[in-house]
Amino acid sequence: MLAFGREYLGSIVHAAEKEGDNKVREFHLGGSFFDFNSKPRIMGVINLSPDSWYRESVCPDTDQAVKRAHVLTAQGAAMIDLGAESSLSYTQRRCAEEQKARLCPVVSELAASGIITSVETYDLGVAEAALEAGAKVVNFTGTRDTARLYGLAAEHDAAVIICFIRGEHIRAGDESDKLSGSMDAIIEYFVRELDKAKGAGLDKVFIDPGIGFSYVNSPTGVERVKRQAEILLHSFKFHRLGAPVCNALPCAFEFFGDEVRTGEAFFSVLAGIGGTHLFRTHEVAKVKGVLDILSLF
Repeated sequence: MLAFGREYLGSIVHAAEKEGDNKVREFHLGGSFFDFNSKPRIMGVINLSPDSWYRESVCPDTDQAVKRAHVLTAQGAAMIDLGAESSLSYTQRRCAEEQKARLCPVVSELAASGIITSVETYDLGVAEAALEAGAKVVNFTGTRDTARLYGLAAEHDAAVIICFIRGEHIRAGDESDKLSGSMDAIIEYFVRELDKAKGAGLDKVFIDPGIGFSYVNSPTGVERVKRQAEILLHSFKFHRLGAPVCNALPCAFEFFGDEVRTGEAFFSVLAGIGGTHLFRTHEVAKVKGVLDILSLF
């Protein structure tokens, strides 16, 4: 069982007090101001790949994706994250041209209607095409060409979500090593990438510890869930870096089973306590309800 008693929670409170009240950068995206130090935001997920396991988020064509984006926005999403390739290692790879063909028409339509869009990719060419189509965020799940990506995003007045990834990209690397990164190692990674972003003239940056991606293929289910919960609860440790923290909320199928769609709402409580600024979720309405309750205290 998870060691989630009063003593453990007390240790988190103590650590947070030692860390201090570190403010993060706030900025405009697509005409909207994101005051992250006062109010967290929700990122709704739409998968354009039929391989994605979260079936409720899959939209096979542009029309359905656009309709779904409007629904998620009405439910409380401040932006929409689009992906054209599943992050699961065993699913079919999608070439850059296929990803562009799936993503860009949706991005263009949503941008025209004023909806802020993010594109999840590890391919620089796909990112560039999405930015030209009107995307305001690149959710970058790779480690190559990051300096060039940061420069492109700066040119388009867009933001980048820097994800902690082991290996060249989310579909590569040693899956057995996904759980080994210490908090210090993750912070060191972000320090290096934030320096690159600054050098490229990019000041609109999120950091994502990668628990929604890097651990998704791990065979050690219970240990994965424990690690995910720990990082969510300790998100305040990243605030010292000055960039808002984005967390992709886990599902914990091992614990929730047939009720897996309730998992993200549960983890949003931990993420909220820990100090997450941007909640990436398939379950926008549920997570908004949780955040609204947390805001009462």
